[in-house]
Amino acid sequence: MSTNSNYSKQTNWGQFVPLVTVFFFWGFVAASNDILIPVFKKAFNLTQGQSQLVSVAFYVAYTIGSLIYMFISKAIKQDVVNKIGYKNGLIVGLLISASGTLLFYPAANMGSFPLMITGLFILGLGFSLQQIVANPLAIEVGPTETGSQRLTMAGGINNLGTTIGPLIVAFAIFGSATASNTEASIESVKIPYMVLGGAFILVAILLKFSSLPQITPTITEDTDDVVAGEHRDSALKYPQLVLGMIAIFVYVGVEVSTASNLPAYMENSLGFSTKDIAPYVSLYWASLMIGRWTGAVEAFDITAGSKKILRFIAPYLAFGVFLLVNAIARHDLSHFYIYGVIILVMIVCDILSKGNPARMLLIFSSMGILSLIIGMMTTGMTSVYAFTSVGLFCSTLWPCIFALAINGLGKHTNQGSGFLIMMIMGGGIVSWLQGMLADYTNIHFSYIVGVICFAYLVFYALRVTKILKNQGISLDQIQKENAH
Repeated sequence: MSTNSNYSKQTNWGQFVPLVTVFFFWGFVAASNDILIPVFKKAFNLTQGQSQLVSVAFYVAYTIGSLIYMFISKAIKQDVVNKIGYKNGLIVGLLISASGTLLFYPAANMGSFPLMITGLFILGLGFSLQQIVANPLAIEVGPTETGSQRLTMAGGINNLGTTIGPLIVAFAIFGSATASNTEASIESVKIPYMVLGGAFILVAILLKFSSLPQITPTITEDTDDVVAGEHRDSALKYPQLVLGMIAIFVYVGVEVSTASNLPAYMENSLGFSTKDIAPYVSLYWASLMIGRWTGAVEAFDITAGSKKILRFIAPYLAFGVFLLVNAIARHDLSHFYIYGVIILVMIVCDILSKGNPARMLLIFSSMGILSLIIGMMTTGMTSVYAFTSVGLFCSTLWPCIFALAINGLGKHTNQGSGFLIMMIMGGGIVSWLQGMLADYTNIHFSYIVGVICFAYLVFYALRVTKILKNQGISLDQIQKENAH
């Protein structure tokens, strides 16, 4: 592997802790967009389709940002992050996002919806650069063999942002996290996003004085390719990356589409009212936090016995966060206690994976298929819990796919990271495909789209193992190192 395993014998928490603040921001903003949609829809008198431009502007920015990154790298004939360094890359990304939030002030004063979504688009552009830098850096600040677990931990922080972000933004706009009034003045939107922009700038300043490496410490322009005698001039020459790009596309797709179609299923098929659906959508996103907190246990430099105990404690702590948030929102919690049994199934799957990213991808994707099939073949609350449990089995897939896809890319790692970030657009496209299928059939059957997505992930888990072994990269050795 191109990454020097001697760079850090143990996880450098002094570098990792400030790094994960950007992961928190990603989740905070992405989930908070769900608050902006109804506010903008009423304030600007938009149709439902027009209001969805909030999501389109934000997620398309990831793809556009990655394309800009590649074009600049090609123009200067050097990878941008390799040139400016990890730390400076994060700082620039934060400042770009901050400039996007600052547009909310004139947009609110002018009552301009186009300027509002332009601000969100620029915010997303900054997130794109942050993602390109932060994901490989999370792997870099500790042993390579536990890189996917650190990404999982960072993902858990991201989902903490998705859990509390909507509540904080709703409180800032409406004055109460439990208020049902959505007749908010567009003027009220600018304050929380101005504060958010200030937070971006503050974190950029803190990162400037942090211990994060100024330059890429192990992946440099003169790094040889991993396989002796091979000199590949592009990340796209590596099959683990190309297949991984498709894997990221379908993974984000099934993660987003499962949740985005759940309200329609519960309303149309089960007769739920909209106000009663919110806790179950919350449970879905909390499930990702539950799974990621579980998978993050391997990243801690503690004894094997302590890790075994934490595997059972961490997910239920995350579940406790979900219960607490919904208790504050005054939702009835009695319907959710049974979910603790389903969490136990996820813990067993995590133990069986033994920290091997390819094995975890195989097991969790297979369980995702099983969950969707159970949901499709049943009705009532059984089907609801089956669909929400998809969040548990999606929880660790991003770090597994990411770690496998960039493994062995050497000097092309940052370029490969950019290609993977481009594929986040799958969240919008797969959701749209499932919605179209639901129109032609029914919402219940439309979840077959998710089954197909998970099936590809099973294929990728099997195929990438062979590809990496052919390149001299042993995942069995990673598994043994994780076991110790």
